[in-house]
Amino acid sequence: MLSQSPPRPRFTGGVGRLRGWRRLTCAWGAGAVGALAMPPYGFLPALVVSLTLAVWMMDGALVGRSGRKRLGQAFLLGWAWGFGFLTAGLWWLGKAFLVEADEFLWALPLGVIGLPFGLGLFYGAGFSLAGIVWSRGPSRIAALALGIGGAEWLRGHVLTGFPWNVLGMALGQNLWLMQSAATIGLYGLTVLAVLIAAAPATLIDRESALRRFGPSVAAITVLAGLGFAGSERLRTPDPAVPGVRLRLVQPNLQQDAKFRPENRDDIVDRYIELSERPPEAGEPAPTHIVWPESAFPFLIQREADTRERIAAGLKPHRVLMTGAARTDEPLPGERPRIYNAIMVIEADGTITDTYDKVHLVPFGEYLPGILDGALRALGLRQFVAIPGGFSAGNPATQRILTVPGLPPVVGTICYEAIFPAAIRPVGQPVDAAKPPGLILNVTNDGWFGDTPGPRQHLAQARLRAVEEGLPMVRDANTGISAVIDPHGRILGQTKIDVETYLDADLPGRIEGGTLYARYGDWLFAGMLLICAGLSLAGRERV
Repeated sequence: MLSQSPPRPRFTGGVGRLRGWRRLTCAWGAGAVGALAMPPYGFLPALVVSLTLAVWMMDGALVGRSGRKRLGQAFLLGWAWGFGFLTAGLWWLGKAFLVEADEFLWALPLGVIGLPFGLGLFYGAGFSLAGIVWSRGPSRIAALALGIGGAEWLRGHVLTGFPWNVLGMALGQNLWLMQSAATIGLYGLTVLAVLIAAAPATLIDRESALRRFGPSVAAITVLAGLGFAGSERLRTPDPAVPGVRLRLVQPNLQQDAKFRPENRDDIVDRYIELSERPPEAGEPAPTHIVWPESAFPFLIQREADTRERIAAGLKPHRVLMTGAARTDEPLPGERPRIYNAIMVIEADGTITDTYDKVHLVPFGEYLPGILDGALRALGLRQFVAIPGGFSAGNPATQRILTVPGLPPVVGTICYEAIFPAAIRPVGQPVDAAKPPGLILNVTNDGWFGDTPGPRQHLAQARLRAVEEGLPMVRDANTGISAVIDPHGRILGQTKIDVETYLDADLPGRIEGGTLYARYGDWLFAGMLLICAGLSLAGRERV
């Protein structure tokens, strides 16, 4: 008959025999080591060490003296691993609390420790799921991929989601390896990353040579295959869209001065001056100007004179795409809603189209409804000092921007670009004759300074281009601004914390799109089912 629990392992490198706080401390450390595989470091062997240790600790944690599985121990192990992984990967969030330290310094531990502590619960659930189908032998690698893959998907969707530094980025930051995202997306890469990185755990098993060495050989083969297939895919050229020359303006405005109304004239002058600098010798003049997220410390839609000033500063026939706060006309007795928006401003100063940010940052742009009243009663507010916080745009009525001279534009603001599949039009019919031609991402990473944060943000936005088969145009206030083709090749980028601009052509889209653009995460779901089947099929008979 089938065993209801895996036999106690005879050898797990010592870590399988750890108990109590020692096991949790080791798990936390193993998770922290795994963060070195994430951008901007990209040291894949760190994830191998991290997940191999996790497998060995699971071997020891799951089975007690009674011989029954201890899923509670698996949960604690997974939580500690995830806590360490996210603490080491997201420590830079603390920089945002120092921008207005007099008001937010007290909350720094909540961002640096509290967020990873809470998000670690997803990994606890994932390790518990893996524990249900865990058994001795190679199949436990598939069980771990099932658990972590499911946990990462939930982390990206539950409570608005926060898919930052998903394990798939260990593969998704390498130009050759990231090409697989065009088929299976970020979460599919996560399953592959776990299968590959955890495979060496079987090398110390006292099994047949095939069962000991087979997973590692398979992992190396898959990794090499992904690299070869990616290199072949990169042979496809991405010709530029004719008649389009972009200028991405990076003003490098500091956060403590950016939103002060008294700086409004200086800010507008800086944008115009950078926009109108002559191009390099022999280079064409820009046709489209891009300014970053929340470019103005005022509502430009109500400032006709400022729009006229901008139009006068921009040469004729140029189009401006800029981040800006926007308000609607409130009903009598109601407070106006403020939106974080992208606006299209033509050469005469007219605003011809807008996109309102749909996926707002909790605590950064608004306070979650369940906490809003209580926190405001204590005198607390979100980071961006908008009365009542920003309102979210309606995804069912907007997403595609119409910009003269450009193919249809998919608008994304700030961290919206880290959500797989979320950038596709929602509730809007896509004109087959005019499919989306680029992803525009305006952002302000100035909150996080010169830390791994802006670099991680760029790496994740870059993967959206590969998934969707669309070029990415990314303009950041303090950097890193970049133009990325639909294969993930960075055609130009700026340095961080530098006042500058970037001129570049617009790459074309991949004709016919990608499998991921058509099917989304359904292929990832199929990968989870395969992992579940392998886990169940590999359970030992006693």
